[in-house]
Amino acid sequence: MRAPPGEIMFPWLRRSYEMETKPIDWAEFFGNENPVELDVGCGRGLYTWKASEANPDINYLGIELDYKTARRAAGKLYKRKIPNARIISGDAREILDKLVVNGSVQAAHVYFPDPWWKKKHKSRRLFTDDFADQLAEVIQLGGLLHSWTDVEDYWEVISSLMEHHPQFETLPPPAEKSPEHDLDYRTSFERKKRQSGETIYRGRWEKIRD
Repeated sequence: MRAPPGEIMFPWLRRSYEMETKPIDWAEFFGNENPVELDVGCGRGLYTWKASEANPDINYLGIELDYKTARRAAGKLYKRKIPNARIISGDAREILDKLVVNGSVQAAHVYFPDPWWKKKHKSRRLFTDDFADQLAEVIQLGGLLHSWTDVEDYWEVISSLMEHHPQFETLPPPAEKSPEHDLDYRTSFERKKRQSGETIYRGRWEKIRD
């Protein structure tokens, strides 16, 4: 079953530039008072879909820059009419800055961000000092940041940024577990890399001060 056009998938799919330029009221957006977690760079939406089904008392917002990919992610939610998950297509930095209330999310998940391999393109990487500061703004006190990558030099950048950030404390990384089936991965990219035997670097940090 192909995903229908974006306007038919409302409210599971929205474009950031079509939304009001004011912070989102989560209770209105999801229709409940449950805590909110972000899946930044959600790709085809495997984590957003599986996590929202496994945790119906948590709301999940996937953020994806590429609209076609965002549609694929939203299609998974639309087909199952999942009530506690949504996708917004747009630039994560702008969405965090303009649409997410400071201190309003209990966790952010950033899995396998684009490594931008070419040296001249590395400035386009998502993880920068500014992005770490944005995460510190939107994550509530005691909330968590989870980030995984298969790129060692990018992992060094991410871990250094977060370990030296004054508002976060580094926690032990989650243990690697053997998948029970083909969908038992955090993302489709993790599945691809683990099946090819590559190393996955996993990080977890807690916000300890405002």
